[in-house]
Amino acid sequence: MAWVILLLAGVLEAVWAIGLKRSNGFSEWGPALYTVLALAASVWLLGVAMREIPIGIAYAIWTAIGTLLVFIFAVLSGGQTINLMQTLCVLGLVACGLGLKFA
Repeated sequence: MAWVILLLAGVLEAVWAIGLKRSNGFSEWGPALYTVLALAASVWLLGVAMREIPIGIAYAIWTAIGTLLVFIFAVLSGGQTINLMQTLCVLGLVACGLGLKFA
């Protein structure tokens, strides 16, 4: 169950990171509100997951999930171009996260 909680925490990390961009420096209240709520929920869930998952592994996977999802969102929304080296690096992050999970 801790791994499911960690996955959800990582998804919420991406939500707050995207919200941070959309809030324009917290000047737009709607995105600013969901950014703060997603941030609080993400960190809380990370803490819950760390009850069973070692901190180094949990934190690395939490940030990798957020990084991957924000990167995918940015590319799909047209906010970022992508090249082969970036793709390989992001896939490397995913491989490292999976390695930590199954090691």
